[in-house]
Parts: sequence; structure tokens; C-alpha cells
Amino acid sequence: MLIGGIEAGGTKMVCAVAEIQKDGACAKIIDRISLPTRQPGETLTEMIDYFKKWEIKALGIGCFGPVDLNRNSETYGHITKTPKPGWENCNIAGIFKDALRVPVGFDTDVNGAVLGEVTWGAAQGCDNAIYITVGTGVGVGVYSNGALLHGLVHPEAGHMLLQKHPNDTYQGRCPFHPNCVESLASGPAIEERWGKKAMELADCPEVWEMEAYYIAQAVTNYIVTYSPQKIILWGGVMHQEQLFDMIRTKVKEMLHGYIHHEMVEEKIEQYIVAPALGENPGILGAIRLGALELEIQK
Repeated sequence: MLIGGIEAGGTKMVCAVAEIQKDGACAKIIDRISLPTRQPGETLTEMIDYFKKWEIKALGIGCFGPVDLNRNSETYGHITKTPKPGWENCNIAGIFKDALRVPVGFDTDVNGAVLGEVTWGAAQGCDNAIYITVGTGVGVGVYSNGALLHGLVHPEAGHMLLQKHPNDTYQGRCPFHPNCVESLASGPAIEERWGKKAMELADCPEVWEMEAYYIAQAVTNYIVTYSPQKIILWGGVMHQEQLFDMIRTKVKEMLHGYIHHEMVEEKIEQYIVAPALGENPGILGAIRLGALELEIQK
């Protein structure tokens, strides 16, 4: 059967159609497009036209946020208070459901990504896993006790507060929290602090020592709060491959022997990893959201 997926970002919208086995054992993307995120009317119309070309049974959306995930809420499926002009209070899930007349699964983009990795990627077999993306912003998807974590709203662990690096004089870029992960470790924060884009700073060890300090501090906090069985790190900043070993080393230092488990003490290179799905966790996770919603609606 064919399931559609949308990885809805503030910069671009990735739309794809996948052939998925009924038991969910595998999904094969057979077509995809990427569109710039413009105003909702223009962008969503173009996306709807794309999916109308396919006989999809369901659609899944992993969306930038904040979003409303409470099925009992009048604004379920809406993007809520976002700085993205024109998208505040957009009923994105409802618009696609009305236009395509199929079940629509809906969650955050990073929850979608962790679902993709749990289903078909690096976190297969895990009941608890997290996916951290460090790029334009910092987002964290949480899979806990066999389900995506929702609560009062949804995890906003990219805004976890950190201690500043002793040599860091940068004021931070988040208007709400000057010392949160996103404020200090995102790609734009690197550029503002050092005056160059991350890709131009690859040979500057002081840049990556500070970046590893912040990401490792966040990961340490996630370990002691979520107790994940797998930690998946990605996003534009994590394309600096030297960061992985630096972060792993600093996490062990920061935990200081408190967590006694072989995955931390002996196999940390298997514990803190890149996604097994490459650049596809988000879109495959969205497709999985659609498949799960189809099961719910039966």
C-alpha cells in the first residue's frame, strides 16, 4: 500500500510517497519532492496537488512547531505560536485531511525522526530512544516506553538550560533563554560567536571543543532524565564528524561514573550514534506516522 509523508520544516517541505508492507516491516520511498516553505496558502496547495497524483491510504506529517498534539483539543493538528510568518495557528493536519480524505498522523518533526529510527534505523528494538538534531535550531524527539512522548505539550528539550563554557563570552541567541542548548549550540549560534559558518571553521579545534562541551552537557542531562537505550545525533552541525568522539568522551566525563551500564562505560560508540537512515529519518518517520494513523482509524 502507498503511504504519504511530509517532513514540514520552516525552510523546506519534503513530501514523499512510500510503498509500505502491511506489517510495517519495510518502507520503500518511490517518489519525493522538496518545496520551499512560503506562505501557507501557496505552499499547502502545491503539496496537496502533489499527493492527489497518488492513491495514498494515509498521510503522516512530522512538523516544525510548536504544535498541538492533544487529540481532545480544538486546535489539535495546528501549528501554534511559531515565529514563521503566516504559519501561526495553521491547521496543517486538518487541511490535508479535508483535501485528501485519508487518515492523517501528526507529530513534531523530531518525534517523527526518532520514530523512523526506532522502526527502521539505529534504534530498532529499543523501548526508549532520543533523536537530537543540531542545526538551525536544536530539537529533541523522545520515544519513551514504546511510544512517542507527549505531555502538557511535547518535549522542548532543545531549550534545556546549560552551564556556560568558562571561555564563552557569547550572549546566546534564543530570545527566551540565553543559556539554553539552542541558544548556545545551534548553527546560527556558532556563526554569530565565531563570525563564520560552521563549515568554514572545521580546522579550528577551539570551536568544536566548546560545541562538544555544550552538546555533551545536554546529552548528559537527557541520559539522567529520559534514560534512553540509544541516542541519535544529527543535523547540520553534526556533519562535523569529529564531534561524535569528542561528545562521547565529554559525556563519560560529565556522568563521572554515575551511570553503571556497559553502553556508557564500554560501548559508548554504539550508544551515541548517527542515524542509520542517513538523511531520511524525518520523512520515513512521517510515513510511519501515517501508517500508524491508518491502523488507529480502522
